[in-house]
Order: sequence, then C-alpha cells, then structure tokens
Amino acid sequence: MHIDYKEFTVVLPTLNEKGTIGNLIYYVLKNYRGSRVLVVDDGSRDGTRQIVRGIAKYNAGVYFIDRHAMGLERGLTASIAYGISKSTTKYAIVMDADMQHPPSKIRDISEKLVLGKDLVVANRADVTDWSPYRRAISFLLMCAGRFVLFVRHKETCKDIFSGFFGIRRTVFNTVFKRNKRHFVMTGYKALFDFLKCVKRGSLRIDNVSIVFNSRRSGKSNVGIKQGIACIRSFFN
Repeated sequence: MHIDYKEFTVVLPTLNEKGTIGNLIYYVLKNYRGSRVLVVDDGSRDGTRQIVRGIAKYNAGVYFIDRHAMGLERGLTASIAYGISKSTTKYAIVMDADMQHPPSKIRDISEKLVLGKDLVVANRADVTDWSPYRRAISFLLMCAGRFVLFVRHKETCKDIFSGFFGIRRTVFNTVFKRNKRHFVMTGYKALFDFLKCVKRGSLRIDNVSIVFNSRRSGKSNVGIKQGIACIRSFFN
C-alpha cells in the first residue's frame, strides 16, 4: 500500500533524550520520506535541544519547540497536546523518543489511518523488562481506567494508557478544545484523557500490537508525581 507521508507529523515529546533522539529522527526521515518530525521539548538540560536543532538545520521537515523557554506549563500531556495543535498535517503520530516504542510500527499505524480510522493505538502486547511489581501496578491501573471509561460510556481500546498512537489531527484538536479542563496537563496519560472525553461508538478506532522495548539510554521520567496525576485523571 502506498502511503503519502507528507500527510503525517511524528510528534516527539522530549525531556533529556540525547542518547536516542538523533537516531529516532534519522530513522523516521529515512523510512517515512516526506513526513514531518516535531520535537516538543519540556526543558531538557542534557543536549537534546542542540542535537535536534542541529538536525533541523539541514532537514526542512524537522521542527523543534522549546516549551520550557516559552514559559508554558510543563508535563507530558501538555507537550503532546501542544505538539498536535501546532502540526499542520492531516494526521499526527505520537510516540516516546526513548526507542521503547518501535518506530517500525509507524507504517502499520499510518496504513490504518489512511484506510479511514480516526485513532490507531499501539497496544503493548508484551513488555520486555518490567518487574512483577510494576506489572501488577499497571494491571490495577488499567482495570481502574477501564472501569472509569465504562461507567462514563466513553471510548476505549486495547491499551488505554499507551503513549504511542496515531490520530486524525482535527479529531484530537476538536475534542481537546471542548474538554481541555478534563486533561491533566502535568500527567502522562494523554490518550486516556482523550478517550474519557469521547462518547462510546463515536470514533473509528483500531489497534496494532507492539513489544514495549527496554529503554536504551537515560532514565524514566515517571515517578510518584506522575502516578498521582494518573489517579487524578480518573476523577477529572
């Protein structure tokens, strides 16, 4: 199937990802020719911004937004929403910049979007290095999140907390504009916040399975603060 990647922007929220950001951008540029790459940074201090700006200098399809320097509210969800709002293509694909999300799956997501889906979610069918404790916490949060969506009669998918998804840009922007107060901007579950604002059965949703890889460099930014933000999303 031929895909015109000029209709796609890959949105990469970053915070200290110098070890992987360059390789990821070059992978996207090489394998999805014509697509745009929009890096939305949240105050990196490790050289991430310098790497991206260096690449953007010689690649017209690469863009860098420094939200921290703009004085905007920090948070992964805030960065994702801002990145999608600033993209101008028909579709946006959101993924982490740490290579835990396999960029090879961008094609599968793109195909389903072009075929008419509004939202395509990368379902973590397998996770390579989670401890039993983290698996248990994730399972409990997933059950709680599904319960919230069920009782509110909202949309759902196989992995409601995935950070890797593709979406029709106008669909996200419309939902976000009308329901911004329900998004926990300092949190990291943008997809869940989106789903809880959409009436069940109103979107064409599909899934692709992925293996959630080990982080190749740096450290996870998820901590107690983000866990509290996730709980807040259940009630917001």
